[in-house]
Amino acid sequence: MRELVETIAKALVDTPSEVVVTEQENEKGILLTLKVAPSDIGKVIGKQGKVANAIRSVVKAAGIRKGVHVMVDIE
Repeated sequence: MRELVETIAKALVDTPSEVVVTEQENEKGILLTLKVAPSDIGKVIGKQGKVANAIRSVVKAAGIRKGVHVMVDIE
């Protein structure tokens, strides 16, 4: 899942070298935290959060296929 979020984020931003995705597993499932450069945060969130919601939907669907609950947090 981490690689999926990383690939999507790198395609969206101007500085892909600053994309960092960390993965934490807890009792609720997997938490992926996405960090990008401050100048790229708007590209990852999008107008009214539409890009962020799309990323979360894709990752959630991929998690369902593997039987895992996945959450994405953008910092």
